[in-house]
Amino acid sequence: MRNELNRLVNTVSDPATKKARIDTEMQSFFYLFTRYLAEKAQSKELVWDRIKSPAADQIVPYDNLPTAIDPQSLNKLAVLKVNGGLGTSMGMTGAKSALEVKDDMTFLDLTVRQIEHLNTTHRVDVPLILMTSFNTHEDTLRIIKKYANQQLRITTFNQSRYPRIDKETLLPAPKNANDEKTKWYPPGHGDLYNALLHSGVLDQLLAEGKEYLFVSNSDNLGAVVDQSILQHMIDTNAEFIMEVTDKTKADVKGGTLIDYEGNVQLLEIAQVPSEHVEEFKSVRKFKIFNTNNLWINLKALKRVMENDGMELEIIVNPKHFRNAHGINVPRTRFLPVKSCSDLLLIKSDIYSLEHGQLVISENRMFGTTPVIKLGDHFKKIAQFQKRFKKIPKIIELDHLTVTGDVYFGRNVTLRGTVIVVANEGQRIDIPDGCVLENRLLSGNLTMTEL
Repeated sequence: MRNELNRLVNTVSDPATKKARIDTEMQSFFYLFTRYLAEKAQSKELVWDRIKSPAADQIVPYDNLPTAIDPQSLNKLAVLKVNGGLGTSMGMTGAKSALEVKDDMTFLDLTVRQIEHLNTTHRVDVPLILMTSFNTHEDTLRIIKKYANQQLRITTFNQSRYPRIDKETLLPAPKNANDEKTKWYPPGHGDLYNALLHSGVLDQLLAEGKEYLFVSNSDNLGAVVDQSILQHMIDTNAEFIMEVTDKTKADVKGGTLIDYEGNVQLLEIAQVPSEHVEEFKSVRKFKIFNTNNLWINLKALKRVMENDGMELEIIVNPKHFRNAHGINVPRTRFLPVKSCSDLLLIKSDIYSLEHGQLVISENRMFGTTPVIKLGDHFKKIAQFQKRFKKIPKIIELDHLTVTGDVYFGRNVTLRGTVIVVANEGQRIDIPDGCVLENRLLSGNLTMTEL
């Protein structure tokens, strides 16, 4: 493996700086991969019986956070968005953060609007950092040009590029450094520490006097800067905070915080022995899951990288930091758009925008949002846009299931529980202005039949 990775480095014909960067990436990858093989050979797994639910002081309720806030603390904060995803599951080919999600605004537009509002309202300087991948870097550089006159500074850096490994031979899939993109992968959150350090961004932030970093995925529309969490971090001298929220049946695969031999740490499904997977998914034992919203003390991160370096886990884990703990936040801080079903909810009249932040309409009589399940005909963005002339009004909707060849007209209103099923070979058209309340539609319906 080492020889194969060295060969990849030696195929680089570009300037020395690029070769040095790829060499660093391959060394990091080789360390992680050999460590993975060693731990696998030793069956070095968590001892299940030693896993405990976090203690009361390891998970702080959101309602216990301070209300007395110093807005000038924002001058010590930077915001980082993990911006390496393509949105291929939704049929996208470019950076997912460029998808229009609300009022003709993209994920990135909303983030910029939020931070600019913070900076202008409190007269502070919160910079935005975008961690891109080899899939999204060029796209992102092109997109952010339109923010040149906004009241915020944007820094981009590219996370590592690791080779995919052949399952049978355990050899890298790419044959040279310029091999096709499909033979490489971006590690995402797992590369956060190394990429911040090796890109120079960590030292740049520290030199600017920044002390805290708020990290979240670019497609999580609920992940806005929360001054109460920042103040709590300052007041408690916490070096690492992970936002968790109550698990539902839709979140059974999400990582969770546990107490393991006195340390609070992250448990992902990939770490769980196969005989305990169903127990891990249970809402009864593991009641919370990781939102991937992280708050990190930058000075502590620098110390950890200098002392522990590559001893860090592949999965970002809090146990290397002092006074690390979780905060159980409201579900409103976890609004990822992973599918067109999610997108329909965000685009609907359930939400409005205030300074780039999603707000549930006061006309919504329930504290929860409706359950929406769109079938395979709506899986890709292009299909979704073709099948909805206009997003239906769903302020009074509880549940929507749509399967098959279905089209929605303009100004459609959905209330209660609505199920629309077009069987194979059949088509259903919901006419303009139609109101469906607690209805089950199936068969082959034309607009005139409704």
